Amino acid sequence: MLPDNLDDLYKEVILDHYRNPRNQEHIEEAQLTAHGFNPFCGDEVDLQINLTSHGTIQQIGFQGRGCSISQASASLLTQELKDRSLEEASELRTVFRRLMQGENLDDDERNSIGDLLILEGVRKFPVRIKCALLAFSALEDGI
Repeated sequence: MLPDNLDDLYKEVILDHYRNPRNQEHIEEAQLTAHGFNPFCGDEVDLQINLTSHGTIQQIGFQGRGCSISQASASLLTQELKDRSLEEASELRTVFRRLMQGENLDDDERNSIGDLLILEGVRKFPVRIKCALLAFSALEDGI
């Protein structure tokens, strides 16, 4: 059964990634690691990344605890980062941050962030934007 509107679809996808997170695994001996913490709500996320010899993200895992938005965002982020270069990961982070800050993105930018576009609805709740950005902030610190 399809949801009645787009907001319902967003909620369903967020809840699916929260309840069934993708890439929620600890990677031993990761080449890059990062930790994100939101002091306002206590959400946390840890990222581990391994790269190919060409600098492409080969493996990425996360562990976290927190609200559905922070954990779904981390799950979606790990899916989007696989097979991207660190430069592309940084660009994705920048475009997603702009989206969360309310900037209008052109079609190419919207396409570049893939399924993360699902989180656009979070902009309606300014207090939750930091939740959506937590994994991205950790990524920024890690690369």
